[in-house]
Amino acid sequence: MKLNWKAVIPLGVWAVLAIYGFAFGAPTGLTMSAWLFFAVFVAVILGLILEPIPAAAIGLIGVTVAATMRYVNANASTSITWALSGFQDTTVWLIFGAFVFSMGYNKTGLGRRIALMLVKWLGGRTLGLGYAIELADLVLAPGTPSNTARSGGTIFPVIRNIPALYGSEPNSPTSRKIGSYIMWVALAATCVTSSMFITSLAPTAAALALVKTATKLDINWLQYAQGFLPVGIVLLVLVPLLVYLIYPPEIKTSKEIPQWAGGELAKMGSISRQEIMMIVLVVLAIFLWITGSNTLFDLPYFGTNFINATTVVLVGIVLMLVTGIVSWDDILANKSAWNVLVWFATLVTLANGLNQVGFVGWFANLASAPLKGLDPIVAMVLLVALFYFIHYFFASLTAHTTAVLPLVLGVGVKLLPATLVAPFALLCVYSLGLIGILTPYATGPSPVYYGSGYISRTDFWKLGLIFGLIFFIALIAIGVPYLLNVKL
Repeated sequence: MKLNWKAVIPLGVWAVLAIYGFAFGAPTGLTMSAWLFFAVFVAVILGLILEPIPAAAIGLIGVTVAATMRYVNANASTSITWALSGFQDTTVWLIFGAFVFSMGYNKTGLGRRIALMLVKWLGGRTLGLGYAIELADLVLAPGTPSNTARSGGTIFPVIRNIPALYGSEPNSPTSRKIGSYIMWVALAATCVTSSMFITSLAPTAAALALVKTATKLDINWLQYAQGFLPVGIVLLVLVPLLVYLIYPPEIKTSKEIPQWAGGELAKMGSISRQEIMMIVLVVLAIFLWITGSNTLFDLPYFGTNFINATTVVLVGIVLMLVTGIVSWDDILANKSAWNVLVWFATLVTLANGLNQVGFVGWFANLASAPLKGLDPIVAMVLLVALFYFIHYFFASLTAHTTAVLPLVLGVGVKLLPATLVAPFALLCVYSLGLIGILTPYATGPSPVYYGSGYISRTDFWKLGLIFGLIFFIALIAIGVPYLLNVKL
């Protein structure tokens, strides 16, 4: 039997940490249970990075071990209640529901039609094609929490046919004709749209759940979107143009592309009844996300805050079932949705456990000491930068969120004045989509575009650093003053 080193490394690190605790005792300020829980947590994070088995199974194993050993609570009944607490988190179900909701885009063909229509309208020039790709991603973003499904599964299959129209082939000197440009625009665009809505990136909901635990800050769908809006608008306007200037295509006009897109639309035929129904449901969902959780409307019986964002997704699923857009068998067969449900629930539980055993507070005291005495704004920016650029060491946004966010939040809550805690927490969460640009493994779509053969390894790392810095500067330069002066 071949040794699975991907499984050996997490287990080995867990064993080393556990043995250290038994041999020398827990570090000063921590109980032995807290240290042993930390050992399990580290093993889970390494497991998520290396993935010897599916991520959901790793999370379930970690929660089960911690519950069985009663690291978080000595009472057996309370321990299992803690272990299952993640499954009652509304944000976990929000993402599960949004995954199911996004099935409608694919099953009806609406997502492909939107992408082709934008390419037909804006693809006459290469720069316009870049904006068409970005707009297609933006339109799909509010209802597609998997940027892999949105960009890698919907956008990429459409745009991969375009370079060949101009003899731009992968892994060849002709890649830069047009293929390299559109592939990098597609990746950069999905990184921006992934930060724009709670429902446009799966780990965002889990991150906000961690923020709520650490700071008591409860951010709804509309507040989240409003908070990132200025940064998002600037980046959406600039990204295709910046790529055009920094990584220019050799071909500037593209008359054949609109013709090709028109031909593909003709093959699809006229818009179907199910596509129209899907459009209605998407518009309804966005309307309810915007209006349902604020005080602008005071309805009889319902009052203000009349519908939760998770309830909106559930309503959308029910209407999709009733109208036949998806079937119950389709939902049961959606492995991605059920997989996300389990690993999000277990990871939220584990991250909360890290706080309950006192590890986060202990680490916050330790890490905040060197930052004391700095200007609070400077300290906040440094903490956000740490959270942002440490993603070079992660191949999973979820692992990054679960491992780093609770600790950074703990330091921020300990170090920063109360007025900066909310902006700091939001800046960290907003960065989750943006950091997907850094490396070929930073987020789900990254390997798709890296593997397309149109962007060389050297170019990918250079562009990742350049655009990573651009995104970070925009987040800080625009986001900090805006969040400090706006009331969400």
